[in-house]
Amino acid sequence: MTKSVPSYIRLYEEGKLKDRVEKAYDMLKECTVCPHNCRVNRVKGEKGFCKTGEKIKIASFFPHRGEEFPIRGYRGSGTIFISYCNMRCVYCQNYDISQEGDGEEYSPEEIAGIMLYLQEEGCHNINWVTPSHVVPQLLKALYVAVGKGLKIPIVYNTSSYDSIETLKLLDGVVDIYLPDIKYFSNSYGRKYSKVKNYPEITKKTIKEMFRQVGNLKTDENGIAYKGVLIRHLVLPENLSTSREVIDFISSICPDAHINIMSQYRPYYKAYMFRELNRSIDMQEYYFLINYAKRKGLKVVTD
Repeated sequence: MTKSVPSYIRLYEEGKLKDRVEKAYDMLKECTVCPHNCRVNRVKGEKGFCKTGEKIKIASFFPHRGEEFPIRGYRGSGTIFISYCNMRCVYCQNYDISQEGDGEEYSPEEIAGIMLYLQEEGCHNINWVTPSHVVPQLLKALYVAVGKGLKIPIVYNTSSYDSIETLKLLDGVVDIYLPDIKYFSNSYGRKYSKVKNYPEITKKTIKEMFRQVGNLKTDENGIAYKGVLIRHLVLPENLSTSREVIDFISSICPDAHINIMSQYRPYYKAYMFRELNRSIDMQEYYFLINYAKRKGLKVVTD
């Protein structure tokens, strides 16, 4: 296969993509789709931590021109903003979507139509934003869409609190992983994102992503077609444990691509935490940019 043909095409042609859909839906019956392992029957409409049953909510979809250049390119990334999340970050800038669940319910068949529309609009890829809790539904939507002509790469845009079992169902399906590493501190994960074992789970997640697709690869125009691009949002007071995050990334892929993000603002409930209730120190931010470069990482900007 050429680099321009997404890997899921072959899975579809071999009948393996349908098998992945069936296995993923089995996980919904006693939900183990993400690390919360709520064990509710989402096929029957029961809801756990993510507040999502079988149907999923979508807040918006459009050709996004605000992502990193390798993702957005010249024609935009076909972004689908999925409502709710399996994390509850107190500083989330999209809290109306991730926490309050703004959006409308869609069936997998309807989501397939959305993906085909975004392809027709000329988008370079389909960008699933916050997909960790709805992988089975997205796989079913993809299966339907491929049968109707979908042929652009899939971007898995996640906060990295993902199940390894679920990620393995995406091996050969997802072309580009866009994980955000929050922090490598269990206490910060519990306090600010309401999840357990975030560092341990995230490290396994990132390693699995690199195992599947490797480092970021771009075409002659600089547009990504495969690989991992890591995001890391710098928080005040070194709450993002940034140097530890950079050291870890360097240890698994010495020339990995990373976007170290400076746009933190005290959104949502951040004002309730003194240490989060300010913007970041830009001097510290530029120190981290230089630190990552000294480690050999490829720093990608917006």
